[in-house]
Amino acid sequence: MLAAMEGRDGMRAADADRQQTAERLRVALEEGRIDLYEYDERLQRAYGAKTYGELGQVLADLPGPAPLERSALAPRQPGPADVAAPGPVPPPAAPASGPVPSGARTGWLFEVWMPWLRVAAILTAIWVLSAVGARELVFYWPVWALGPWGALLLMRTAGGLATGEPRHRHDRRERRRARRAGER
Repeated sequence: MLAAMEGRDGMRAADADRQQTAERLRVALEEGRIDLYEYDERLQRAYGAKTYGELGQVLADLPGPAPLERSALAPRQPGPADVAAPGPVPPPAAPASGPVPSGARTGWLFEVWMPWLRVAAILTAIWVLSAVGARELVFYWPVWALGPWGALLLMRTAGGLATGEPRHRHDRRERRRARRAGER
């Protein structure tokens, strides 16, 4: 049995295994089991992992996925203890289905692209000043920094929109807002 486990730990992991590990890390972050710094650290290790054993080490001290009825992310059904509990009742969480509000999508795109736009503005201003100083139109050298970065952002934008990242971001903010309202 031990030889079989060692054999599996030594097997090469697939991209789908790394993505599944990343998803479990995201859930652990949302549940408060790890902080953002540790999430980033573990996520880098997960995407750099070559074997199942390395992926297992990333998740070793985290519990497995909770059943839906025990998960903190699943809506909880009220029980007898909830009926007798004094105090204000928090508002119900917003449903996770339906269209993404346009503000959520716009806000997400703004967050993704704003650093690139700032750097593009700064580099273009430097390029304009150097062209004016040289009194001739020089090659637009900022393209060497902005081009590859922009290509990566295009891929991230397409991937994020395809996987519903604006919806996830909107839902996380709504959960936080509902939690804060329940604490008051």
